[in-house]
Amino acid sequence: MYDALLLLSFGGPEQPADVRPFLENVTRGRGVPPERLDEVVEHYLHFGGVSPINRLNRDIIAAIEAEFASAGTDLPVYFGNRNWHPMIEDTVARMRDDGVRSALVFPTSAWGGYSGCRQYHEDVARAREAVEGAPELTKLRQYYDHPLMIAAFADAVTAARDELSESQRDGARLVFTAHSVPIAADSTGGPRADGGRLYSRQVAEAARLVAAAVGAAEYDLVWQSRSGPPQVPWLDPDICDHLDTVAAAGAPAVVVCPIGFVSDHLEVIWDLDTEARDRAADLGLGFARAGTPGTDPRFAAMIAELVAERIDGVPARRLGSEPLYGVGTNGALCAVECCVPPVRPGRPTA
Repeated sequence: MYDALLLLSFGGPEQPADVRPFLENVTRGRGVPPERLDEVVEHYLHFGGVSPINRLNRDIIAAIEAEFASAGTDLPVYFGNRNWHPMIEDTVARMRDDGVRSALVFPTSAWGGYSGCRQYHEDVARAREAVEGAPELTKLRQYYDHPLMIAAFADAVTAARDELSESQRDGARLVFTAHSVPIAADSTGGPRADGGRLYSRQVAEAARLVAAAVGAAEYDLVWQSRSGPPQVPWLDPDICDHLDTVAAAGAPAVVVCPIGFVSDHLEVIWDLDTEARDRAADLGLGFARAGTPGTDPRFAAMIAELVAERIDGVPARRLGSEPLYGVGTNGALCAVECCVPPVRPGRPTA
């Protein structure tokens, strides 16, 4: 029924010359101020103009291939991006030339909402429209509460807490963080029966599940990586602002878990490992950051399980109670009416 798997991701520059055109792809039509773009360019140049995201995705693909080989699953794995090479259009053309007729699509986003889910449907539809004779493409479901991903995050939180000194460990505050989005976009993240805010509700549910797994009765959920016009309200508080609150409350340290990210790409290593860590040092807070699950063998095992759900009818495993959508074919949306695109400057409303 399916003869390939496409890992579909965000993309990132792999040399300094790529940075500006990559960011222009990302922000096209979003009204991001030029000075904000200049600021983000400097973030990338701080790391040599290279984002780790493509390398990390290739590592995930290697782990998936090993998982498939172990399970006897005969599916080649392809790699495509939304914003930078390898672009999804080029990858879909190569899949067609290789004789692929029907493939599954794994997005490197666990979430609902426009950016986390619907935009991946749009990526698939755009690529198929651009490639004559493109294979059928079926997006896998959302996986924010899959037991293997929750377990990987929980172990990463425990390992991070163990990095703190013994005097800091007991009173350390657990803080979860995910990519902020405009409140208007989050409010259109679900069908009417769900009341919207699908993205932030799923993130909150994942944080609750990980906190329960590590035995944390109290924790915080905050946001990071805001961009866009300053007059547009986004999900808050920001992680750096929240550290001030944690310090004022007398906590000796924080354990920060980037629950919204599957890999340590640039928004993790800049916003958390650089800016948040520096802010914590200025405040006299101990700081430990949990790893993301992409390098954990359980992440590749989870992907193989999601594939088995579609190929073999394996029952879906999940821990959360928030709605779960995401499956679509050839860029078509889910059966439910959800994840309405946000209205942006210059974008028609209908």
